[in-house]
Amino acid sequence: MQARRPERIAGRQAPSAAVLLLGALVLTACGARPTPVHEFQFFAMGTLVEVTLANVENAPAQEARRAIEGLFRRAEGDWDAWRPGALARFNRRLAGGRPFAVDADLLPLLQGSSELSRRSHGLFDPAIGRLTELWGFHRDESRGRPPEPEAIAALMRRRPAMSDLRWNGREVQGTNPAVQIDLGAYAKGYAVDLAIAHLRGVRIANALVNAGGDLRAIGRRGERPWRIGIRRPRSAGVLATLELGEDESVLTSGDYERFFMYDGKRYHHILDPRTGYPAQGAMAATVISRGAAEGDAAATALVVAGPSEWQAVAHDMGIAQAMLIDGLGRIHLTEALRPRLRFTIDPERGIPMDMDPKP
Repeated sequence: MQARRPERIAGRQAPSAAVLLLGALVLTACGARPTPVHEFQFFAMGTLVEVTLANVENAPAQEARRAIEGLFRRAEGDWDAWRPGALARFNRRLAGGRPFAVDADLLPLLQGSSELSRRSHGLFDPAIGRLTELWGFHRDESRGRPPEPEAIAALMRRRPAMSDLRWNGREVQGTNPAVQIDLGAYAKGYAVDLAIAHLRGVRIANALVNAGGDLRAIGRRGERPWRIGIRRPRSAGVLATLELGEDESVLTSGDYERFFMYDGKRYHHILDPRTGYPAQGAMAATVISRGAAEGDAAATALVVAGPSEWQAVAHDMGIAQAMLIDGLGRIHLTEALRPRLRFTIDPERGIPMDMDPKP
């Protein structure tokens, strides 16, 4: 019998395509007085990073550009489980089963993601790196077909989880050889937070950093708040607009970011740690939070939670403002977020699925 071929493969996007696939698009405020603005972008951590600085002279803006790009380059090398950096070394030592001291730069990421995993009841779980690798989502191009069910079942029987890490101060010990840490749903947000901290440290008070939909803004753009658009899942265009406060993050996670089609079905990169398969029931989740790292983890957890559990998970993760778009295009909102969004469609009717031709 001839093997089925993948109908479409979508890996990490090239810079030109990534602009169209961002979870949040920066919008220019109409009618506002001109403000000196510096904008720059670069490709890092598998996505397009965009930085906008307002009310800043050219010299400090260029210094900030070099510093932020350097920060993301270091993060790309050190926090990728499949590159020869700090996280790869950590995973090798973790598999040995003996206690060891964690690198100082890696420690806050691991401890922070462990706490968020606990608060999400394991729906956000960076310990499933071997599962990510099995599905092929660790590479620039996905494998184009699902793994064999037997391989998924064998790995899931070993139940890798962040709770398998035993902490004693800076020391950690692995108790499950199936654990491999993948910070893909946390590291970009953490890098955005570090970039904002750097900008504040050099007294840049008005800025926006957007790493492929992981966005944080401080201050204002001139006389107006920062105004962003939340993209419609699986198609071009803006679903809703939002004006941000003086320090807020907007994080979007969706099944359209990395996926492949096989035998008429969409297989995306947001894997459910409970089943070993891509999460079902939700197309996308958007979270408003103070820090980008916590919002990054929460957006992933809400997609995994789906329409039946997302509100409870958001509550337990301390997220008051969130939106979930379920698999039928219906829009679910927390009451705290509802009055802030300006939709381009009727949110009560949801997203017309005939306007979103991609499966």
